[in-house]
Amino acid sequence: MTSFNHTVVSHTVFYFVGIPGLEDQHVWISIPFFMSYVIALLGNSLLIFIILTKRSLHEPMYLFLCMLSGADLVLSTCTVPQALAIFWFNAREISLDRCITQLFFIHSTFISESGILLVMAFDRYIAICYPLRYTTILTHTLIGKIGVTIFLRSYGTIFPIIFLLKRLTFCKSNIFPTTVCEHIAVAKFSCDDIRVNFWYGFFVLLSTVTLDVVLIFVSYMLILRAVFRIPSRDARHKTLNTCGSHVCVIILFYGPGIFSAFTPRFAHHILPHVHILLANVCILAPTMLNPIIYGIKTKQIRDQVSQVLCQKKI
Repeated sequence: MTSFNHTVVSHTVFYFVGIPGLEDQHVWISIPFFMSYVIALLGNSLLIFIILTKRSLHEPMYLFLCMLSGADLVLSTCTVPQALAIFWFNAREISLDRCITQLFFIHSTFISESGILLVMAFDRYIAICYPLRYTTILTHTLIGKIGVTIFLRSYGTIFPIIFLLKRLTFCKSNIFPTTVCEHIAVAKFSCDDIRVNFWYGFFVLLSTVTLDVVLIFVSYMLILRAVFRIPSRDARHKTLNTCGSHVCVIILFYGPGIFSAFTPRFAHHILPHVHILLANVCILAPTMLNPIIYGIKTKQIRDQVSQVLCQKKI
């Protein structure tokens, strides 16, 4: 009887394709990526600087916006430089440890942004439904505690994924048809049972982002109920206007993600590179447009930005 020793090799290095099917167009694709990243860096950095340095903006709404801008900076920096390195320098290689680190920060920051959008909805609910108690409810101490809770929730729920991936043997393909690492995409390269990874990922999605969406929806139902009880039409319009920026950011944040999640299931004829580009839009669009939306629609921020820019010219 002859016996064979089968040695399973576990990949420790992975390779990115970039945008599959459009490899020869990577240089051109990199232009909107680079411009979006620069706008996101400048816009969010300026927003954080203005909110932190101007005492008139040390209100709950703007402090939450400052948190959102910080999360936008982290999310864009975790993804876009990697994509640009692939497009410009053909730097496709990434180690397993680097890959796990990248997906940890991408997923946790995404959950942080979702949590921040939820507390911003709560902020609008308090401001509209309990205007006289607004500053006594949302004190700086409470805002600090909320910030810490968001941080702990996002990093705490994603932290176990490190160990769930580290236990796996990666003996299948090591080629990513994308520009970033993602939990289930990495797990699928394993020849082990990944049901725990799948169900834990589903639990995280359900208990964080999905729950946030439901609570945001409930908050706005309560806000609308309060607004339509206001007798004056002008007052109703003015009150709804205070929520305009937040609603735009919510649509921008969740909209592409929901569309990206459902298109592979219901639109099988869509080419793979479309899904990859859409996944990148989910990250690029909100991080670039959030400061622009709040800068245009919020008078206090618009005035402060104009003041800062005019001072630099003088």
